[in-house]
Amino acid sequence: MSSLIDVENLTLQFRTDEGLVTAVDDVSFSLAKGEVIGLVGESGSGKSVTAKSLMHLNAHNAVYAPQSKITLHTDAGEVDVLSLRTARELNVVRGGAISMIFQEPMASFAPAITIGSQMIEQLQLHGDMSKARAKEISVEMLDRVGISDPHKRIDQFAFELSGGMRQRAMIAMALSTQPKLLIADEPTTALDVTIQAQVIDLMKDLVSEFHMGIIFITHDLGVVAQTADKVCVMYLGRIVEEGPVREVIRHPKHPYTRGLIHALPRLDDLESPLTPVPGDIPSPLERPPGCVFHTRCQEILGDVCKTALPHDTQLDATHRVACHLHDKKEASA
Repeated sequence: MSSLIDVENLTLQFRTDEGLVTAVDDVSFSLAKGEVIGLVGESGSGKSVTAKSLMHLNAHNAVYAPQSKITLHTDAGEVDVLSLRTARELNVVRGGAISMIFQEPMASFAPAITIGSQMIEQLQLHGDMSKARAKEISVEMLDRVGISDPHKRIDQFAFELSGGMRQRAMIAMALSTQPKLLIADEPTTALDVTIQAQVIDLMKDLVSEFHMGIIFITHDLGVVAQTADKVCVMYLGRIVEEGPVREVIRHPKHPYTRGLIHALPRLDDLESPLTPVPGDIPSPLERPPGCVFHTRCQEILGDVCKTALPHDTQLDATHRVACHLHDKKEASA
């Protein structure tokens, strides 16, 4: 499969009153056309900041390291995302080739403007079409995502729709420009389980129909197992493990990945206690030296974990891990 977007050595810091705070540290991954990748980790792991970098949506106090590179491959050629500056240039990654579904639809729709007006305005901004044609496309997209009576719903406000309908409307709005890449930032977190299942099935259908790539951001490995082709496990701004989703879930190699899996409730053993990852994720202001996970790790090797940053170890062609446990195995092999 041809590459859709390549992220290379992405390092991002924020200027604050306390100094530069590292949010993303040397992150690299690629996404192919028609592929779904899951970004997984606890709150504060850097998932959303990484995704927003692909659309240049981080705050103005964001500082990208010189070696950071994001390359979007479009029909018109390669786009160096981090070099884009003007609003016109940024249109290609903000609603053009890339669209984003946010976690809370009410924070995305303007409450005093109808859903249809916002969808129509977006289409006219990114394409040369009449208002009538833009409305026709918007109604069609609302229908495609399973919203009943779309001709009526398009003239309603976001607060008049249920949570599931709002989420579907936001998906319809994101898809109306026919993006090549869809970023879904925890799109099922605020929904009940039946609506979650419908949204997940809808996203699978959309990948098949439009052959788009999807970056699915979540803290729920169970959701990722149902949606993604591969998964990147993030912790405190670093990717600690990456590989095919079934391989990572069945054979996790990093202690943090194992901790996330063990924290999931088991339906086949309702009596077994939940085993959360011990401790809390450190503040970016107090970033630990060495392996960033060593303050919570149950398999720590000693001083090497506390002082030295683990290198990426390629376990096979598609599975990599950054952990001194595997540094040691690789050295002795």
